[in-house]
Amino acid sequence: MGEIAEFERRITAALQRIGAGLDQLGPITEAQPGPDAGDLAADVASLRDALDDERTVNAQLGERLRAVKEREAEGLAEAQARIEAMTRQLDVQGLELQRMRKTTIQLREQLRVLREAQTQGLADPQMLNKAMLGELEALRAARQSETAELDEILAELAPLLQEEQIGG
Repeated sequence: MGEIAEFERRITAALQRIGAGLDQLGPITEAQPGPDAGDLAADVASLRDALDDERTVNAQLGERLRAVKEREAEGLAEAQARIEAMTRQLDVQGLELQRMRKTTIQLREQLRVLREAQTQGLADPQMLNKAMLGELEALRAARQSETAELDEILAELAPLLQEEQIGG
């Protein structure tokens, strides 16, 4: 961007010089032949060439600026898409985690009821074992869900960390 600013400054300075040179020349007519007419025509031609060169440079700078803006817009759109994808992933993981927690709470309640029945001598030991196994399975599933969520987060963060290390 500093290069573009420098080109703009040069173009402005050149246009001011051209304008000042044209003001000094005054109107040129073919009816005023004289010894300086050839020199003035050469100066005008030189100034016009310089003006054309500066216009070309200005057009090139405009094209570069347009390309930079397009790349910036593409990068912004890509970042926005990644953010949306990550948000969706986190929403799905959040729902899964919520479901797993609910299951765990239900299993713990079943286990509590079975323990009470066991203390009163009403429960079958096999029922108690089944409830405990169900609770353990729910805990394992909850842990796996959390691990999967962390893995997804790390997978999304890894490219960002690499970019930071390269850029830093």
